[in-house]
Amino acid sequence: MSPTPPRVLVTAASKHGSTMEMADFLARALQESAAGRRCGLVAQALPVERRPDPSHSDAVVLASAVYAGRWLEPARHYAAEQAAALRGRPVWLMSSGPIGQPPFPPDEPHDAEPIGTMLGARGHRVFPGRLDKHLLTIGERAMVTAMRAPVGDFRDWDAVRAWAEELAAEVAGLVADSSSAPVTAPS
Repeated sequence: MSPTPPRVLVTAASKHGSTMEMADFLARALQESAAGRRCGLVAQALPVERRPDPSHSDAVVLASAVYAGRWLEPARHYAAEQAAALRGRPVWLMSSGPIGQPPFPPDEPHDAEPIGTMLGARGHRVFPGRLDKHLLTIGERAMVTAMRAPVGDFRDWDAVRAWAEELAAEVAGLVADSSSAPVTAPS
């Protein structure tokens, strides 16, 4: 009997679609990675608003867009609501938000560390995001103008793909380790 291919859930909170596009890309990159192809890894990207059940996955990447130094409320709520199930499997966090050169803002989201600690996350990556004024509300445009925030698409697809390679290798190793663990009969 061949081992079941590892399943990875990539779930994201995205305000204007950029972070969800990154989650979709990450899921594809996980499957297309060398380690992912070797073990038949299956990855699915779903919005956190759909409240995907993490217990059906061997590993989870929880992602959020970052605004004003914080994750979006749907991502924070999902982490709290699914904490027990998420702590039972490997979890990584992904933040999308800094824009421009050098990245602005330069610091990590305020809530990523407490969320990571609550979930026992194995790591957290911050990737540059996209700022498209046409997608913003009037209030958001005013804030972006006042802050002189750089406008454009700063997402680094090569960096996301490289992280997918790392994650796929780690997930494949974890699944292989758990499937090769000896089964002992109760005494």
